[in-house]
Amino acid sequence: MLNTLDGVRDETGASPTSWATWTRMWTAEENRHGDLLNKYLYLCGRVDMRQVEKTIQYLIGSGMDPRTENSPYLGFLYTSFQERATFISHGNTARFAKGYGDLKLAQICGTIAADEKRHETAYTKIVEKLFEIDPDTTMLDFEDMMRKKVSMPAHLMYDGQDNDLFEHFSAVAQRLGVYTARDYADILEFLVKRWNVEKIEGLSSKGRKAQDYVCKLAPRIRRLDERAQERAKQGQTCTFSWIFNKEVTL
Repeated sequence: MLNTLDGVRDETGASPTSWATWTRMWTAEENRHGDLLNKYLYLCGRVDMRQVEKTIQYLIGSGMDPRTENSPYLGFLYTSFQERATFISHGNTARFAKGYGDLKLAQICGTIAADEKRHETAYTKIVEKLFEIDPDTTMLDFEDMMRKKVSMPAHLMYDGQDNDLFEHFSAVAQRLGVYTARDYADILEFLVKRWNVEKIEGLSSKGRKAQDYVCKLAPRIRRLDERAQERAKQGQTCTFSWIFNKEVTL
């Protein structure tokens, strides 16, 4: 995804530029996360690895939702948000694992969460600089990204059976408290404060409207969270192929 962005892509696949070097190292580290979790799932024996691998195949084949277009502004706003989201979700998974007595999984997810936190720090510093040198464009793109809604990279996943797999997966994560709409609102609030968005000056009229939108968005998202909590009480269920079609409450 980063290699689609103008000005910061790895033009040759082995470019020595700082942007290219960072992208390759970041991608390599993220790949280690996936490999480690995949090996854990394989060795634990609790999941249907054939279905897990089918999901990975379909996911990579589907690509990513192109809401970052070719813009490095949108790209780094997206990664700032997404890295904090994965820091939170892996951290919550680590706590749940520890609570259920799986100390090894807790250690794995805790280590990954720490890596994601470092990634978040890098990307938020990049966006901080963008706000410093080009506040109007950055503000407009921040609004654009939030209007589109920040979807996780697994947004297009499919296991060959469930056409609404990501929605069902997200509903379970919401119900368990792994990653919720409240977390989404908290991340937005955190980034607004981190980048001092409310106090940025010298904006155009469109920039000021964008500033007002992003600064007031978190409370609206929290109201959506309340509705999601109400839906969760309805007791709907779904089967997941990853766990041998076990029925799970949404």
